[in-house]
Amino acid sequence: MEAIALACANGQLPATVSIVVAPKAECPASETAQRLNLPIQVLSPKEADYEEELAHMLRYVDADYVCLCGYANLLPSKILKLYPNRVLNIHPALLPKFGGKGMYGLNVHRAVIEAREPQSGCTVHLVTDHYDEGEILLQKECPVLPEDTPESLATRVLFLEHKAYPEALKRLILPNGN
Repeated sequence: MEAIALACANGQLPATVSIVVAPKAECPASETAQRLNLPIQVLSPKEADYEEELAHMLRYVDADYVCLCGYANLLPSKILKLYPNRVLNIHPALLPKFGGKGMYGLNVHRAVIEAREPQSGCTVHLVTDHYDEGEILLQKECPVLPEDTPESLATRVLFLEHKAYPEALKRLILPNGN
């Protein structure tokens, strides 16, 4: 989220962060949004009216795209219908490998290392009502080193994620590069 916000602020990405929706007041997204002076709203996916509230918030700020950053649940189908082909997520592996329910954070990097994959990286993809199955928009790769731990691999992949997400979003906003 921070990489997208900074890309918007420095003109790299022709967009504005309309709202940051965080699951609780004390979390990395909330802290980053406050530090960057971004509009923030706290809304937990566990709330009974979550789907309606989220839809209302996104319509209220007139969002064109929805970028998931660390969101580990399936997004409500109502949101996917309101924003067809305009909801993005980033995954810390080269999909379609190492995706799906439960494949997030260090779980992904551990699985990549255990499978003895020579490459890892990140994938920006469109969101569907299934985990990590949407159209792939962009992938960036890095080698898996013999001495890698899940943490060391995560550090290198995160560096790629910060480059990939703004780049993929820019390609959607400006499909002809203009």
